Amino acid sequence: MGKEKPGFLTPKAIANRIKAKGLQKLRWYCQMCEKQCRDENGFKCHLTSESHQRQLLLFAESPDKHIDEFSQNFETEYLELLRRRFGTKRVHANLVYQEYISYREHVHMNSTQWETLTDFVKYLGTEGKCVVDYTEKGWFITYIDRDPETIRRQEAVKAKEKMDATDDEQIAKFIERQIVRAKEAGSSKEETEFTELKRDDEGEKVAFSLGATKKAETLFKVPDMTASKNLLAPAATIKSKEFTKQKEAKTEKRKAKTALDEIKEAEEMKREKLNRKDHWLCPNIVVKVIHKKLGTKYYKKKAVVEEVKDLYTGIIKMLDSGDKLKVDQTHVETVIPGIGKTLMVVNGAYRGEEATLDSMDVDHFCCTVSIKHGLLKGRVVDGVQYEDISKLHMDN
Repeated sequence: MGKEKPGFLTPKAIANRIKAKGLQKLRWYCQMCEKQCRDENGFKCHLTSESHQRQLLLFAESPDKHIDEFSQNFETEYLELLRRRFGTKRVHANLVYQEYISYREHVHMNSTQWETLTDFVKYLGTEGKCVVDYTEKGWFITYIDRDPETIRRQEAVKAKEKMDATDDEQIAKFIERQIVRAKEAGSSKEETEFTELKRDDEGEKVAFSLGATKKAETLFKVPDMTASKNLLAPAATIKSKEFTKQKEAKTEKRKAKTALDEIKEAEEMKREKLNRKDHWLCPNIVVKVIHKKLGTKYYKKKAVVEEVKDLYTGIIKMLDSGDKLKVDQTHVETVIPGIGKTLMVVNGAYRGEEATLDSMDVDHFCCTVSIKHGLLKGRVVDGVQYEDISKLHMDN
C-alpha cells in the first residue's frame, strides 16, 4: 500500500502550503512548465520528468516564438505595474522590478530576450516607452503615458497655464503703464515754475516783509515760571518727539499702500507658485562641478550646459579642457556673474528670463536683477536667491 497523504490541517500540510506561498530561488524555476522547485534535487527530478521533456520538444519547434511571447508578457506586466503604481513619477527601475517579482506567478526574466534589468531598461528608453537616465544610484525610469484621454487632459492643462501666463503678462503691462502714468501726474503737480527777477521801476525801493514781529515780541516777553520750566526741558524730550513724528509718518506711508501695489504683490506670488520647480537645469548657462566622484580634475571647475537630456540631467562641456560629461543636477551648482553682467533666471517667478545683475546682498544671500527682454523688460526684481540665477554663457 502507498503512503497516505497528510491531512489538510496537519502540521506537515500547513508547512508545505507556507513554503509554496513564498518565493523560491530563480534558478529552480521552469518557465515552460511554470513550476517552481524548492531545492536543487527537486529541480533535477523535474528536468528528467516526462512532462518537462514534452515541453522542451514544443519549445524546440519554435524557440523564437516562445521567447517573444515571454518577453511581451514580461514587458506588458512591468509597464502596467509602473503605470498603475507610480504613474509618471521618476522612480528607480529596480524598485519597480522588486515589486513585480513579489507576485509568485510572474514571468521570470531568464526566459525573456533580456539577460539583465539594465538591458531591459535600455530597451524601454530606445523604444520611447519610458524616459530613462543613469545616475550613481542606478537606472531611473519615468513612464510615458500615451493614453489619448491623458494626452487630451495634459494639453488642456498646458493651454490653461499658457492663458494664465498671458493674463499675468497683460496685468503686469497694465500695472507698469499705471505706475508710469501716476509718476507723471505726481511730478507735474509738484513742479514749481521759476521766473526771472524783474524790476519795472528802477527808483522803487525793495521791501521785504518777514512777518516775524509778533514772534519777536513773544520771545522777548518776561516768561513766567511755567515757561521757564519748558525752556529748561531736556533735549531728550525734543528728540523723542521728533522720533515719534517720524514713526507716525512711516506708519501713514505704509497705510497709503495703493491697490496697484497689492495687485503687483498678488501677481508676484502667483508667478512664484507657477514657476517654482524642483529642477533648474537649462541650456547655455555656466555651472560649477561640486561632486568629487566625477574626477578630481573636474572638481570646482566651471562648465557650460550644452543640452538637457531630461528634467534632472544634462550634458556639460568643461570650459578649460573641453571635455563633455553627463551629470545630474545635484552634481553642479549655479555660478553668480559680476555686477552688470548677463544672467539667466533658472527658477522662481521669472524662470527662463534673461536679466542683468544690478547689486548683491551678501548678508542675506540674494541679489537684485533687471529683466532684459519681453513684456517685463526693465522690471527690477529684489531678493532673488543665489541658487535661482546663473551666469549666461556668451559665445565669443
